[in-house]
Amino acid sequence: MMDFSQLLTQQADLITEQWIAAVKRDRLIQTADRLTHTAIQDHVPYVLEALATVLSQVEANDIEAIVQASLQHGIQRAEQGFEPTEIAREYHLLRAIILSNLREHLLQGSAEEVLRAMSLINTVVDAALAQCFSSYVSQRLRELERLQHQMALTNQELNRLVHASQENLSHLAHELKTPLTSIIGYSELFLRQHRQQPIKDSVQNLEHVERVLRNGRLLLRLINDSLELSRCEAGQFQLQPMRVDVRSVLQAALEMIQPLAVTRGLELKIVADHAPEQIWIDPLRLQQILMNLGSNAIRYTETGCVIIVCQTLNDRQWLLSVSDTGIGISPADQTKIFDPYFRVSASGQAPTADSTGLGLAIVQQLVKLLQGEIRLESELGVGSTFTVILPMEVAS
Repeated sequence: MMDFSQLLTQQADLITEQWIAAVKRDRLIQTADRLTHTAIQDHVPYVLEALATVLSQVEANDIEAIVQASLQHGIQRAEQGFEPTEIAREYHLLRAIILSNLREHLLQGSAEEVLRAMSLINTVVDAALAQCFSSYVSQRLRELERLQHQMALTNQELNRLVHASQENLSHLAHELKTPLTSIIGYSELFLRQHRQQPIKDSVQNLEHVERVLRNGRLLLRLINDSLELSRCEAGQFQLQPMRVDVRSVLQAALEMIQPLAVTRGLELKIVADHAPEQIWIDPLRLQQILMNLGSNAIRYTETGCVIIVCQTLNDRQWLLSVSDTGIGISPADQTKIFDPYFRVSASGQAPTADSTGLGLAIVQQLVKLLQGEIRLESELGVGSTFTVILPMEVAS
């Protein structure tokens, strides 16, 4: 009797590599474009190992291993930002590659052996996909609960926006309208379906949850950035300057934005050989400047690198610059780049969906608060460099 379990175990590594290559090539799984080889692989080898045990004529079926591997896979894919249809496509490719690698041996087996093997493979892959969807939904619902909690906390601060200019309020109302409408619409649809019958882990329901979360994140970011900008303009920030090691602030900022660069396949470098040893500044505000400039550079860069440079200018000043190899900014847009809610877009394309248009406006206010200045050099299709010049000692 042919042992398909042993054949699958022997070819597990080959199947995994073929599957990763297929996922990278598949244009229906675009989220994988920004992931590393290891991140794509995730728990699939464990699913194959468990499948080999199920196919075994001797060992007990290891269904629990399949469940655990698939649950972890679903959680990981939720954290990586996969769409439900992309996960379904992943398992479709996995099934096809398993059968392709076993095809020659299946043709040599008896009808009974082939039917048993095909039935088990289909059953296990379907069960793995179901468990993956289950944990994916749970992870998304947990994130939705966190978003609701955060929105409840930030909602009470919206009243402070009344003190902002009428123009900014008008801009904010316009920017909030789209994600808020989407959240309300899909939430009502999701809840209405849930009242009629318990929500099942279908691709359609997962997509509804995904849209609510995506728009909820954008809405929360808009609210928080608007509150931050209104505090800046109202002069409500109180500086807390202290003696700071610049390199430690740079490293902390790097650790937070590094995952963004990795997901887009970008190189992120820090050049601090000539950085000042100690400065007198508010480290939180400095980190905010770094985070906004760094994440902004990554957002508008498709390929290449983002470089952060820190160096001493003289006894009284030091320089911080963030350069990218992104889409660049036209001369006309450079005059508006620090305006609230203004977003740069590539020629003929809509602005990036995850941008609020407030990051650079906040940076400009923070630089002014720290008694510095900010400059921009940019060329379309080549990239941009934002340079911040700050005093060695910020006055309280």
